[in-house]
Amino acid sequence: MSLFDSSALNVGVHKREVFGWAMYDFANSGYTTVVMTAVFNAYFVGVVAGNASWATLAWTSSLALSSLVVMFTMPSLGALADLRAFKKRMLMVTTAGCVLATAVLALAGPGDVGLAVLAIVVSNIFYSYGESLNAAFLPELARRDALGRVSGWGWSFGYLGGMLTLGLSLGYVIWAQGQGIPATQFVPVTMLITAAVYALSSLVTFSLLKERALPQSRPSHDSGLRASLARLAQTWRHARDYRDFITLLACTVAYQAGIAVVIALAAVYAEQVLGFKQTQTMMLIFLVNIASAVGAFGFGYWQDRVGHRKALAVTLVGWIVMTLLAVLATGPGLFWVAAVVAGLCMGSSQSAGRALAGAFAPEKRLAEFFGLWTFAVRLAAILGPMTYGLVTLITAGNHRIAILSTGIFFVIGLIILTRVNVPRGIGAAQAAA
Repeated sequence: MSLFDSSALNVGVHKREVFGWAMYDFANSGYTTVVMTAVFNAYFVGVVAGNASWATLAWTSSLALSSLVVMFTMPSLGALADLRAFKKRMLMVTTAGCVLATAVLALAGPGDVGLAVLAIVVSNIFYSYGESLNAAFLPELARRDALGRVSGWGWSFGYLGGMLTLGLSLGYVIWAQGQGIPATQFVPVTMLITAAVYALSSLVTFSLLKERALPQSRPSHDSGLRASLARLAQTWRHARDYRDFITLLACTVAYQAGIAVVIALAAVYAEQVLGFKQTQTMMLIFLVNIASAVGAFGFGYWQDRVGHRKALAVTLVGWIVMTLLAVLATGPGLFWVAAVVAGLCMGSSQSAGRALAGAFAPEKRLAEFFGLWTFAVRLAAILGPMTYGLVTLITAGNHRIAILSTGIFFVIGLIILTRVNVPRGIGAAQAAA
């Protein structure tokens, strides 16, 4: 049987369309890899903010602000996309917004805190919109019993995109450092590389991915936004019917808070605690992406075989182990081991969570339910990094205590996950359809 078996796809869906869908994961992964994880976060703290005592908190606060905007807008935008059947058109607009704002980051130099914060907030808002809209296509493409592996195809392919963007950036940084070019000149170029790869790769998505949804009937006097908000309110009123989806959202808030810390602050931790240089940090993140790609791809098949809840639980145990390894690391060796564990868990846990959300989403409310899933992910993106930033502020910059506090989020997520009943959640989605 082929690794990319067409039997995993819904009737009428061709492999080229799934490739186009996966290319969006490929396109936007460079943003999280280079901007959020490997380069710009540490550059913001060390150069733009001048390593001030408030620098880490300023970075995490910027991410929190962008997440707050997404939390209160994406669910209604998702409902609107379902009603009007224009997920794809909305995805095009959000992609353009993220690409342009990422390019603006190239203008941020020492002291340009306001410009950097504005560009980060705007780019992360549009990135989050795009991530949610693209995820909403998953149940249209994959059969219900194959959501794990198809989600894994996209997520693993996404890490290859992250590696391409990071590899191009790393190659340029090594050359620039060899020429004696300072970080204030070579980091902006990596932002332009990231924006270019994002823009070009997403064109494949827009040429191959189809909008299968049809506009849903609504009163002619009702505006699209009003109808979408009413629809969203109805979902919340009937939340008891979707209690396993709501429990999954609570679990997602917990474990994604920990993942958000790793994405936003891994480079900061490596440089501030272990003294990593820019090239070392980028090599570390490159290794994490390799492990993440392997984890997401292989884990998706195992997830469909053993079940969504068990698979996600295994990844959360792995995250707890990773946290302990990072705290105990006093040199690069053990931290590299922690990075590999983080990579394997990151790809698999994020792919598993997206697949489980897809299993619980009613057929005609895909963008809306993934909008609610994005609400949970963005809430986590506030809770995790802000907790880390506050702990470093309270402990006078003690990043070890901060990373140890992160492990608590994974423990809480594991506890909440035990209350998710997958067959009941899938049954609720089918009953709604």
